[in-house]
Amino acid sequence: MSRGDEFVSEADRALEGAYEEPVSLAEYVDAVFETPRIASHASKYLLEAIEAAGTRTVVEEGEETERYRFFDDPHNDGEHAVLGNTEVLNAFVDDLRSIAAGRAKDEKIIWFDGPTATGKSELKRCLINGLREYSKTPEGRRYTVEWNVATAADTRGLSYGGDAPADEDQWYESPVQAHPLSAFPDDVREELLAELNEANDDHLDVRVEERLDPFSREAYDYLEEEYRRRGVEDLFSAVTDESHLRVKNYVVDVGRGIGVLHSEDEGQPKERLVGTWMRGMLQELDSRGRKNPQAFSYDGVLSQGNGLLTVVEDAAQHADLLQKLLNVPDEGTVKLDKGIGMDIDTQLVIISNPDLEAKLNQHAEKNGMDPLKALKRRLDKHEFAYLTNRSLETELVRRELTNETEVWDGDEEAVEAKIAEPITVAVKDADGDLRERELAPHAVEAAALYSVVTRLDDEDLPPGLDLVDKALLFDRGYLRDGDERVEKDDFEFGDGTSDGDHGIPVTYTRDTIADLLHGTPDRHHADLPVEDVIMPRDVLNAMAEGLTEAPVFSPGERTEFENRVVPVKNHVFQRQEDDVLDAMMRDRRVDEETVAEYVEHVYAWATDEQLENERGERVDPDPLKMKVFETEHLGRFSPESYDGDEASPAVRQFRTEKVITALNRHAWEHRGDDFSAADADLTEIPVIRSVLESHDWEDVSRLFEDFDPRQWDDPPSDTETAAIKAETIDNMVELFGYSEASAELTSRHVMGQVSYKWD
Repeated sequence: MSRGDEFVSEADRALEGAYEEPVSLAEYVDAVFETPRIASHASKYLLEAIEAAGTRTVVEEGEETERYRFFDDPHNDGEHAVLGNTEVLNAFVDDLRSIAAGRAKDEKIIWFDGPTATGKSELKRCLINGLREYSKTPEGRRYTVEWNVATAADTRGLSYGGDAPADEDQWYESPVQAHPLSAFPDDVREELLAELNEANDDHLDVRVEERLDPFSREAYDYLEEEYRRRGVEDLFSAVTDESHLRVKNYVVDVGRGIGVLHSEDEGQPKERLVGTWMRGMLQELDSRGRKNPQAFSYDGVLSQGNGLLTVVEDAAQHADLLQKLLNVPDEGTVKLDKGIGMDIDTQLVIISNPDLEAKLNQHAEKNGMDPLKALKRRLDKHEFAYLTNRSLETELVRRELTNETEVWDGDEEAVEAKIAEPITVAVKDADGDLRERELAPHAVEAAALYSVVTRLDDEDLPPGLDLVDKALLFDRGYLRDGDERVEKDDFEFGDGTSDGDHGIPVTYTRDTIADLLHGTPDRHHADLPVEDVIMPRDVLNAMAEGLTEAPVFSPGERTEFENRVVPVKNHVFQRQEDDVLDAMMRDRRVDEETVAEYVEHVYAWATDEQLENERGERVDPDPLKMKVFETEHLGRFSPESYDGDEASPAVRQFRTEKVITALNRHAWEHRGDDFSAADADLTEIPVIRSVLESHDWEDVSRLFEDFDPRQWDDPPSDTETAAIKAETIDNMVELFGYSEASAELTSRHVMGQVSYKWD
């Protein structure tokens, strides 16, 4: 089988799994009693689609919260994931739950508002993708009706006369996704739903309140009249016989259960809302002296979205329609024409930038005379904000620059690695040749962190913290203060209502980096292509310098944002410095076995217990081993801090407060069985973790006596500095993804800043 045939066969299987053979109305009702959710009304179905994808735990604004995976666009590999704004999305789901249950918010129109580039358009695409794919699953099947009436000569629409044919070409689907249960008379449908909901253990009842749509009603009325003339007694059975009425499933998409009104859509209000009459069909489909609903083009946003979801995108462009939507949620009906009404079951969602709110408030000073007051009362506002998490903003910037769509859903260590990663982008130069450009490690992180810092309120900062600290707290939920982990709850912030309201948008960041990718920095190296590397400071400088020319920022914002770049530069330098140190000291780390031995001796020392040596003998903890570890590995104390091998009060205090307290906390958190020091996860103890993971320049100076950072740029051959540099560059490439060129530039920058520490 060729590759082409393989893909065609795969497409066949996909369609086969998404569609079912049509069934009779009675068979559908039986299926509903077996699986009630296939009859769910619009808001309940939307809620079920969201909940079906499950949840995951995230940290946003420093707080752990559950996030619905539906908004990660899992069915589309995350391409249109809504990054962040989890609290807003959860509030949206809570509203759906109330609307689906018929509690209080039935009349509400859900409104998503916020600045540009905050994810509102992604939400629309995510909803479309998620609902489409959910409708392909067995538990998410969506159904409507199709009709077959006797045909005469006209095959362009339903026409009448003769016996019901078997020709498949004569089946006509409801153009507005009519609910199959709407075919039943009102009293019968109410009885059916009452029995269904009583037997259903779902806390949300199935509600079907709409009548057949006008198109289907025309077919129904014709068939009823024909059979009544023939004297048929069981009229409903005759009209809904499977030769006339079938229930079929459909895959939800735009135009079939989802209506989207775009900013560029034009037409009269009724045309945009429900559709228009097809003038050429009116005479051919004359219906007893009045307009025939089968001559109507149901291409309005409410018609297309009937049965599930209606989205008005860029709502400020359609402000004239909003008042006409006022009664749709609570009354559930609209008119095609005088005397021809159409019941609607759809969840209304409008999306706008802040300009809509300005239009809505244009009469606010009139108080009780505000003509838009009724509309504003029905709008349930959810405000999207700029991201205030460094990791999410980094993910977003990477998405803007590359084709990456995978949602970062790993543990903290994996996400930290992704944040720091470099990016390689192929760009065309002036001659049309492709050229590989590297955004060095921490370059994207620097851009993201700077953007986040410009979005944070600096008036509620607790003493001792700067905006970078606040950004890291929002990202991880904690900070490191020396050996201690300090949680966000230990700080007092304000209400945070202005965080994310303004700041540098991702579009500005993307465009700034794109300009850098197509430029050439003024740097050269004899052997390495350093001119193709974009460093974190290149990005930060370009972003800060470009503020002056960008029309999107006010003069006050430019000054404010320019002043916030320095702490970001300091943080990024610290990240680069850590990389260089870790690479230099890679082979000088203390192994966990040595650390474990120290911890066991300290634990025995503090509890007046003995240890078991290799020969199985009980021995006292060794004061020399503890001293050597504390002076040589920890580097916290000098030999003068001991009387021989006996610890001074300062050393004893350190062991008790840092090591034993951390062990006791760990023991309490893992209480149950008997605890010993060997049971401890050493990486969870801050002081021990610092030993395992970090070094400082004093360690470098102590271990490499002949090392001279001032020679780093061009170290003399056969010197310790040259050997250390070669090893460091190799380790930076292997450990952190640097290229040789970016490792060279980064290590030069770091050494230039720390060389003053050497005599």
